[in-house]
Amino acid sequence: MKRSIAMVAHDKKKHDLCQWAATHETSLSAYPIVATGTTGRLLLAQCPSLKITPLKSGPLGGDQQIGAMIAEGKIGALVFFQDPMTAQPHDVDIKALVRLATVYDVPIACNQSTADLMVSSPGFAALDKLQVGQDLNEYRAYLARQIDPNYGR
Repeated sequence: MKRSIAMVAHDKKKHDLCQWAATHETSLSAYPIVATGTTGRLLLAQCPSLKITPLKSGPLGGDQQIGAMIAEGKIGALVFFQDPMTAQPHDVDIKALVRLATVYDVPIACNQSTADLMVSSPGFAALDKLQVGQDLNEYRAYLARQIDPNYGR
């Protein structure tokens, strides 16, 4: 299965992500891309040669759609240009997305510098061979814990 690259950008960073994607269009063309709604439509306009699937807008469930794809092993990397200076109304969704990427060991680039490093890495060419989401040993104890059936009653 060919893993997708997920792309997300806050409003003030959408232009930056589109410019970055255009600069790295050749490298990105090796993978299918999923993106949150508006970001996906802007990327399609900027980079028509890329295989981009726009999902729902982030605040309307797009971040959660990508999170589900991470949990299913369908995402190989997350490029998420964040705006740290603007409060986001769906901040809990953003935190959940970044948390899932961290839990499943999906590489995350949160700005242009880390995104540049990501695509220039030898691992980027072999994204499907990375052991993304394979090593959940530190969570096995949590998953195997005994739960008191009377808990919360």
